[in-house]
Amino acid sequence: MNREDFPLLKQNLIYFDNGATSLKPKILAETISDYYDNYSANAHRGDYDISLKVDEKLEKTRDLVKDFINAKSRKEIIFTSGTTDSLNKIIFGYFKYYLKENDEVILTKSEHASNILPWFELKDELNLKIKYVDLDENLNLTIDNLKKCITENTKVISIALITNVVGDIRPIKEIIELAHKNNILVVGDAAQSIAHTKTDVQDLDIDFLAFSSHKMYGPTGVGILYGKEELLNNIRPIIYGGGMNSSYTSDVVRIYNEIPYLLEAGTQNIAGIIGFGKVIEYINNIGIENIEKYEKELKKYAIKRLEEVKEIIIINKNTESAIITFNIKDIFAQDLAIYLNKYNICVRAGNHCTKTLKEEIGIKNTCRASLSFYNTKEEIDKLVEVLKNPKIKEEII
Repeated sequence: MNREDFPLLKQNLIYFDNGATSLKPKILAETISDYYDNYSANAHRGDYDISLKVDEKLEKTRDLVKDFINAKSRKEIIFTSGTTDSLNKIIFGYFKYYLKENDEVILTKSEHASNILPWFELKDELNLKIKYVDLDENLNLTIDNLKKCITENTKVISIALITNVVGDIRPIKEIIELAHKNNILVVGDAAQSIAHTKTDVQDLDIDFLAFSSHKMYGPTGVGILYGKEELLNNIRPIIYGGGMNSSYTSDVVRIYNEIPYLLEAGTQNIAGIIGFGKVIEYINNIGIENIEKYEKELKKYAIKRLEEVKEIIIINKNTESAIITFNIKDIFAQDLAIYLNKYNICVRAGNHCTKTLKEEIGIKNTCRASLSFYNTKEEIDKLVEVLKNPKIKEEII
């Protein structure tokens, strides 16, 4: 699907590492070059034509993001440097002042480091309690297990909509309904879901959401923090400087801007944000529903074919997302990834920034093939062919 739009695919490359970062359509580089070549001014700083053009295009991207996730207001869309930055702004800008000693934060052991380490730091600072929902036999988060974890002290649930190793698609709408019935706020990490399935923040009624551009065919260095306007109005910036203030004087009097600009101190990644807007238009032209349907079909085909491989261990064969985590018996994950690279097949190997998950699966390192709409069944066939090599262990040694 649309493979001709991705220059890297012309290099005889099979790219199965979309969970780390996606490939970029040529329209992204063209848009970024256009900015640098033809109107490379700062945003919200100048009163001349090319600066006003930057303002227009940057705010157009904000509106495109708003519509893409169906936010109520453009004020609810904050530009950040990525999911990690967004989550830190949420945790240290809002929950640091919302939570108190002995309040409980619910996580799972399959969360990304960016949705665990900031909470650890806040736990130490405020003396909070971190609780982990038990995962079921398929390493999935279930409503029943979540119910068992909630107490009267639970104040926030912070989880990924789709996890980056197990790839389970969480029942996020039901989770949010349960949370709100118990006066619990929900933070969603959408890094692995935003490019693969429709996200409607109003329908979900989610309180905060974080995601990155680079995992959805856009540039690195651009992320989104979404929050309900009434919550963002109580958030405090964790970075101060130009662009987020209306005025200040030498006697320490200062007046800060309202959201979204309150949380956007300094010069933004202007080229990246404008390029991201063009990529959202690109995704809209394909249709996120079409992407989701195709990737689910490709995942089913991949699991069926991979099960033909001798001694393969598939960690998450029963999940529907585009993530497949696997090992070959008696082969170290990094060695297998290096072997696949000889055939121009790119997969991720390691713990995938999810170091607590090894406590659940008993395996520290795995290989991960994460699919996208530009992958094909023929590429899956090539992966299976290479993994079926009867001399695979000899070649690796």
